Amino acid sequence: MNHFDYQDGELHCEGVSLTEIAREVGTPVYVYSSATLERHYTVFAGALSTMPALRSPKEEAPLVAYAMKANSNLAVVRTLALAGCGADTVSEGEIRKAMAAGIPAERIVFSGVGKTDGEMAFALKAGIYQLNVESRPELDRLARVAASLNMIAPFVIRINPGVGAGGHAKITTGGAKDKFGISAEEALKLYAEASAHRNLAPVGIACHIGSQITDLTPMQAAFSRMRGWVEALRAEGLSVERLDLGGGLGVPYFNQPTPPNPADFAEMAALTVGNLGVRYTFEPGRLIAANAGVLVSRVVHVHERSDSGQKFLVLDAAMNDLLRPALYDAYHDIRPVVQPANDDAEIYDVVGPVCETGDTFTRDRQLPRLRAGELVAFMTAGAYGAVMGSEYNSRPLAPEVLVRDGRFAVVRPRPSYDEMIAREPLPQWLEPKGLRPRVALA
Repeated sequence: MNHFDYQDGELHCEGVSLTEIAREVGTPVYVYSSATLERHYTVFAGALSTMPALRSPKEEAPLVAYAMKANSNLAVVRTLALAGCGADTVSEGEIRKAMAAGIPAERIVFSGVGKTDGEMAFALKAGIYQLNVESRPELDRLARVAASLNMIAPFVIRINPGVGAGGHAKITTGGAKDKFGISAEEALKLYAEASAHRNLAPVGIACHIGSQITDLTPMQAAFSRMRGWVEALRAEGLSVERLDLGGGLGVPYFNQPTPPNPADFAEMAALTVGNLGVRYTFEPGRLIAANAGVLVSRVVHVHERSDSGQKFLVLDAAMNDLLRPALYDAYHDIRPVVQPANDDAEIYDVVGPVCETGDTFTRDRQLPRLRAGELVAFMTAGAYGAVMGSEYNSRPLAPEVLVRDGRFAVVRPRPSYDEMIAREPLPQWLEPKGLRPRVALA
C-alpha cells in the first residue's frame, strides 16, 4: 500500500497535490510519503515481532535495520528512526547520517566488502551494534584496527550461501561468483580463529542473497543453510549469539509477480531458522522506501518521426535523476498527474534530455495522450532513485520533498547553477588574474 492516489482529478501524495509541489519546487522532483514509510516499517517489523520463534533469549524482537543505500535522505531516515527502526550502513557517511537522524549506534550495522581502516575505526569508536566482515583480509585489518584502539570488535561473518536471487543479475549478491561474503568452509574456520583473538568478538553469522526477490524459495534455501552453519559452529563449542539474514524482499513494480507479503516472509523465517536462541537481524531497504516515493517530471514536448510515426515523449527528468531503467532495464509505472478525462492513448518511447541513447525510460509504452507542459509521475521511485542521482551533463540534482498529511517540506533543495560551479574552484594558475599573454615562438 502507498499513499499516492487521485483526489479531485489530480494525483496526490497524502493530502498534497503533486501539481502544487511541482509549481512550488519545480521539476523534476522526488516526493516521499511519511505515512507510507511508517506503514511499511511497522508492518514488516510487526510481522516479525509476532513470531515467538524469532525472539531472542532476552525476549527481544528482531532488529530491523533499514538498508540506507536504498534512500539515505536525512528526513527519510529520521522518519524511520522515530518509528524505532535501526540502520544497515555501508559507509562512514551512512553511519554518520544514521546517527544524525537519531538512530542509536547500538542499532546500526556496518556492511560492505571494502571498509577502510578509518571507517572501521570510526564505527568501533561510535559503538555500533556490529560489523559484517566479508573476507579474511578484512578480518585481519579489523583485528589490527581494534588492537590499535585497545578495543574489542563485535562482528559477524557474512557467508556467501551459494544461493543467488534478485530482480536482475546486478542486484544478485548470494551467488557463488558474486563479490559478497565468504565461503562457508572458510567462514567457519575464520570464526574459530577469531574466537581466540584478544581484540575480536565473533558474535554470529550473516547472509544476504539479493534484492527485489519475489519468491521465498531461494530465501528459504539460504536460511536453511544458515541454520546448519549455526549448529555446526555450536557443535565446535563456539558461541553464536546473532543471526543476520539481510533483506531483499521485493516490492510490486506493477509489471512483476506480486511479492510475498511480510507476514508470509516472517512465517517462513520462523519455520526455517526460528528457535535458535539468537538475536535476529533483518535489513529491508527497497521494501520500506520504494513505494513511498515518486519522481514528478514535466513533458518538454512530443517528437513524432515523420518517416516512422514513432513518438518520443521527451521529459525534463533524465537518467541522471532516475538511473534504474538505464542500469537495470527497470520498469516504473508512469502516471499522468492530472487524471485523464478520456481513454485517448498513444504509444511512446519515454526519454530524457541527456545526451545518451541510454537515457530512455521505456520503449513502446502505451500511456494516456500527453502534451507539452503536462506532469507525469514515475511510481515506486523512492528506493535507488535520488540516492543514485548525479549531475551528469551538468544537470542539477533533483530536489527531494517529504509530505506529512497536508504539509510538505523540501528536504534536499535543488542546487543553483552558481552553487554547482562554486564547488569546482580553479587552481591559481587558471584564475583569470593569473593568465599571461602567450609568447610567440621564434
